[in-house]
Amino acid sequence: MEMLHADGIRKTFGNLEVLRGVSLTANKGDVISLIGGSGSGKSTFLRCLNCLEHPTGGEIRVDGEAIAFKPDGHGNREPASKAQMRRIRARLAMVFQSFNLWNHMTLLENVIEAPVHVLGVDRKQAVDEGLRLLERVGLYDKRDVYPAFLSGGQQQRGAIARALAVQPLAMLFDEPTSALDPELVGEVLRVIRELAEEGRTMILVTHEMSFARDVSNQVLFLHGGLVEEAGPPAEVFGNPKSERLARFLGSFH
Repeated sequence: MEMLHADGIRKTFGNLEVLRGVSLTANKGDVISLIGGSGSGKSTFLRCLNCLEHPTGGEIRVDGEAIAFKPDGHGNREPASKAQMRRIRARLAMVFQSFNLWNHMTLLENVIEAPVHVLGVDRKQAVDEGLRLLERVGLYDKRDVYPAFLSGGQQQRGAIARALAVQPLAMLFDEPTSALDPELVGEVLRVIRELAEEGRTMILVTHEMSFARDVSNQVLFLHGGLVEEAGPPAEVFGNPKSERLARFLGSFH
């Protein structure tokens, strides 16, 4: 069952072509890791999937529904329907490397904000579900704490709970551990691993190679705005066909 499909995604910033035709299909329960060097286009591609960046070309389908684009008057495209965009964004929950929690809200308020104000969920129901999700990520006792008083790992687990609160079709993770101190990385990876074991559909940009190997069922290696190699993790990590991929993986040893 296809959750998310991207076909031939291109993205230019002025004269700089960052994505030159990247495609991906995520079926229900797939965990797809995007790996590659800095500047390879992986984070830009992830941001194109839910139109935080508007792709210059290509098609995106979410649960079979194509995102409609129109010319923006500057040689690029923008979503044609704000209502469709709001609906799509709620179905593709994004977890950023810098957490992006609202500092003026408690952790619980952060988690229930989108269900109440975007999806129209009854507040009591949203609170009950929010508390369950905070317990799920080990933060029930921090429910009334503001983000400034949480560690980076706690903030990121809170951001994962917030993403889960909209009951997304797929979750997008943009280097979710890169801003964390090394001793806090494990607690975030543990939560993501549990989500993978639950059968959640996820797409991760990550530098954690052993984690990508363990949790993914598909890995895409990006270089220069293109997918240079893709396949099951055992093949990509165990028998790289591209010399660039072999060099890239060698840099982690």
